[in-house]
Amino acid sequence: MSAASPSRSGAASPDARRPAANPWRVDLRELGRRAGSMQELDRTAPTPEDWRVELIGVPAGTEVHLRLRLESVMEGVLVTGEIDAPVTGSCARCLEPIEDTLSLDVQELYAYEGSTTEATSEEDEVRRIEGDHLDLEALARDTVVLALPLAPVCTEDCAGLCAGCGQRLDDLPADHAHEIVDARWAGLAAKFGATPTSSPGAPGESPTTEEN
Repeated sequence: MSAASPSRSGAASPDARRPAANPWRVDLRELGRRAGSMQELDRTAPTPEDWRVELIGVPAGTEVHLRLRLESVMEGVLVTGEIDAPVTGSCARCLEPIEDTLSLDVQELYAYEGSTTEATSEEDEVRRIEGDHLDLEALARDTVVLALPLAPVCTEDCAGLCAGCGQRLDDLPADHAHEIVDARWAGLAAKFGATPTSSPGAPGESPTTEEN
């Protein structure tokens, strides 16, 4: 009797050896090129790098939700739908953390190679189909980054920070204020532990108070 062949328990399956599919790339072979054909797309994809402006953006690795419809037209594939992108950042007025989700509409034509649209458009004027695939990453990135506010706020009526103490004004009482010591007597005030609010020898001067 011949000996049993050694097992290959350590060998990877063909599926395991295949690279993971890129969720930003869409295979168009199922859609086909017949005008009017449609395909629904509902998936999430991670951002490969930070999509951001100075104070707010989508952190790398965050899942972006794509709800799209792909429609075959004469010149290419029309992509329409919505993108949901979680964003984090800081308020431009009070620097408090911000967390939100942008829901953005998209509509973009991806042109077939050799189509009139592809042939008559500059490189940066139209998105192109690559063989049997189209790549949604650049479309999502451009849509999200262009929608990010340059000066995000935690609330529309955020009052910002107190110029005197740096605390958040919305957390302070309405009568919050700081006395301003006359600079000519600041040294004397520090020596005696007093806080002069008017200058001696200057009749008629009233205490100076800064309100926020």
